[in-house]
Amino acid sequence: MFTKAKKVEEPLRPVAPKEPAPPSLLSTDLRIIGDIDCAGEIQVDGTIEGDINTDVLVVGETALVKGEITAQAVRVLGSIQGQIKADNVSLLKSAHVLGDIIHVSLAIEQGAYLEGHCRRQEQPPKKKEESGINILGKSSSKAKAEPPPKKVMADGSAGLKNPA
Repeated sequence: MFTKAKKVEEPLRPVAPKEPAPPSLLSTDLRIIGDIDCAGEIQVDGTIEGDINTDVLVVGETALVKGEITAQAVRVLGSIQGQIKADNVSLLKSAHVLGDIIHVSLAIEQGAYLEGHCRRQEQPPKKKEESGINILGKSSSKAKAEPPPKKVMADGSAGLKNPA
């Protein structure tokens, strides 16, 4: 009634090396129109018109990036026109950024140009068991409210009118 089916063996797939790859370099004479997605490090010295998603991004002095950047770390020496979302952002003195920066840590050297808003993003919250913080809901705060304090008038009375 119950029989085991024979397993079909799949051919072995090559495994990616565990050591980090050298950074991808985009030279000054290179112009890319489109999005870039990389799991490693990118150094841009040319022009990119599109979004960049990578672990580490270095924007060289001759670079121009027009688009949104999402990364773990961004180091800017050139020009960026768009939003930067990264844990660590460094703007060196030759940087020229037109756009908002959402960051965990931000370093700006004297002389760097930034036109936009900077918003610090908190680290991801810990799980409920780890945090040790208990939050009370609205239903538990239905205690009897105290009446507001009586107003004291300039003559020293409590603000009550005498019927007499």
